Amino acid sequence: MDKLTHIGLDVHKETIAVATLRPDGIDCDERVIPNTPEAIRKLLSRQTDRSFVRTCYEAGPTGYDTHRLITSLGIACDVIAPSLIPKRTGVRVKTDRIDARKLAHLHRAGELTPVRVPTPAEESVRDLIRVREDLKCDRRVARQRMKSFLLRHGKRYAKPRADWSWRFGLWLTTQKFDEAATQSAFDHLMSACSVRDSQLAAIDKEIEAAALTEPLAQPVARLRVFRGIDTLSAATLVAETCDFNRFPTAASFMAFTGLVPSEHSSGATTRYGSITKTGNPHIRRVLVEASWSYRYRPAVRDKLKKRQESLPPELVAYSWAAQCRLHATYKKLAYKKNVNKAVCAVARELAGFIWGAMTENMEG
Repeated sequence: MDKLTHIGLDVHKETIAVATLRPDGIDCDERVIPNTPEAIRKLLSRQTDRSFVRTCYEAGPTGYDTHRLITSLGIACDVIAPSLIPKRTGVRVKTDRIDARKLAHLHRAGELTPVRVPTPAEESVRDLIRVREDLKCDRRVARQRMKSFLLRHGKRYAKPRADWSWRFGLWLTTQKFDEAATQSAFDHLMSACSVRDSQLAAIDKEIEAAALTEPLAQPVARLRVFRGIDTLSAATLVAETCDFNRFPTAASFMAFTGLVPSEHSSGATTRYGSITKTGNPHIRRVLVEASWSYRYRPAVRDKLKKRQESLPPELVAYSWAAQCRLHATYKKLAYKKNVNKAVCAVARELAGFIWGAMTENMEG
């Protein structure tokens, strides 16, 4: 019989619903405590033998502070992937106490999937990279507002395909409006775009500086051997994955990216659908962007050649094999299907090559 005490925590900003499931019990002891370090320490101090206590809570907006506090007290704690928690159909009542109770029971049954908790250093780099993505979204919105404003006032750039080039920037500075309020509105939109450009330039320099120091320097250098992957994309892959060795096979890492096809099979019928998109969206975006470069014939020129200098020859050869394989995959699928599906397939295979390079499984 299980001799462990399982504690399910439903963590919120102000409170934590606690459900304690004893080894010989079926029902949980339930309570609600404040979400403070003192209250958590007081709760867990009641446990006589902490080696027989297991706690868990769902990953969410409160982050990993609760996990780090509990583990510092010598008690095991799992952070659970919310999307993989089993759900019962027909249940229409949801409360914090019920959620905590469900976590405790499922944790004892072994039905929960924990996520890997990053170290504070890993999380800091991840935060920096994700803020950059948020700033890029903000800049895109600012530029869309600018273009909509210009269109409403009959201002059209002569070369629409060259939007946001340096010539387009010069053209923007020459635009004048008769009404003072309209000119003021235009100036504010220009300022919003300029601020986002400055912020992105500054954060890019910070990420590039972080990529030259440990623990990012070595894995980023290995990833830059691939075509289509430079410092920013390599840093994103490393920060989001953290440890490639936690994936036992290339297929498991592909599943983590959400680039594997969905499947609905029953009996003798097998149906494959679109990609699952259930994995890490940041890694998936980087891989898809990098995969567009494999439309072109294999070649090692200029920047890629420079990036591959001083790297192990077997890694460089592995990168060349990836180019040949992925370009052939793109040509084959782009002819049979459409370009977007071909790029997704290339991104999936690129994930496998990346896993091989980062785990030194480069047989294929």
